[in-house]
Amino acid sequence: MTRGTQLEIRPQALRHNAALARKLAPDSSVYAMVKANAYGHGLALAVNAMAPVVDGFGVAFMEEAQELLAIKPDVRVMVLEGCFDEEEWLLASELGLTVVLRSTAQLAQLNVLKLPRSLALWVKVDTGMHRLGMPVGEVDAAISALKHNPYIELKGLMSHLACADEPQHPLTARQLALISAAAQSFGLPYSVANSAALIRYPEHHNTLVRPGIMLYGASPLAEQSAAALGIAVTQQLTAPIIAFTQVPKGESVGYGASWVAERDTRVAVVALGYGDGYPRHAPSHTPVAINGQRTTLAGRVSMDMLTVDVTDMPHVMIGDRVEFWGDTVSATEVAEACGTISYELFCQVTSRPRRVIRDK
Repeated sequence: MTRGTQLEIRPQALRHNAALARKLAPDSSVYAMVKANAYGHGLALAVNAMAPVVDGFGVAFMEEAQELLAIKPDVRVMVLEGCFDEEEWLLASELGLTVVLRSTAQLAQLNVLKLPRSLALWVKVDTGMHRLGMPVGEVDAAISALKHNPYIELKGLMSHLACADEPQHPLTARQLALISAAAQSFGLPYSVANSAALIRYPEHHNTLVRPGIMLYGASPLAEQSAAALGIAVTQQLTAPIIAFTQVPKGESVGYGASWVAERDTRVAVVALGYGDGYPRHAPSHTPVAINGQRTTLAGRVSMDMLTVDVTDMPHVMIGDRVEFWGDTVSATEVAEACGTISYELFCQVTSRPRRVIRDK
């Protein structure tokens, strides 16, 4: 007997979305981003599903790279935050990783080392996001030093777009112009295409693209849905109804009495809460679905349960499953209602929901 709260993961959908990325950029290497446990989908499952379709994988830091190689030792792995000390540079070389160099401090570490084998390296350039990366003015000296380092195989320049999800954002045009001009001046390839740029800016696919969120079933574009883009749903979060309560007009439900019934209301109590990773701050208008029919939350999310308005669903019963995101309600819709993004929803699901794999 189980509580019945579950997260269904669909490897075939992951494979489909990776193949879509490949189709969109047929002349580029495709590196699938599998940071943060593959955006909460499970690293081993995601890597095994996508490995036949992609050229390599991207992770945030060294520990993630080691975990990935333990699962699949023969794949290419790129470490996006680079190495944090000399020991990591040596290990990256030993493991045959591709590493992103993001600062002159990292370059200083690298330049004093004798690496055990050649190390593939991308230089990250700050083109306007102002997070990680070398200022454009420092790139010339870095490239010169790297070209004289016998242990380094310089792959190209890399940058990250701040606003590619928004149509016609002026910062994106400036960033694309900067990275393409810098790459041309040094005679190097460049990589800038995240999921949004992969779809929106095919002229900037260049040598390597780095899809992330589109692989996991959510749209990277503000103005288009995943379904419209041909992106398959990769996970469905559901939980069963465990009780019903009748709430008279004018009465409230849950902590803080934040939701008050505007009519006599039938409320379903569902076995899912913020302890399972559902956002506690989800407001009462957040959509859910039962048997393919949409309704909304009613009242504040608790640790182990929440409540849903089922007044217009007279046939629902105890045991019926409520979908929080998946086939009827998209993760993007839920994220928008909660003032967040689908990435966070995927990453914050805890270990409490039972994982169910549906590979069809």
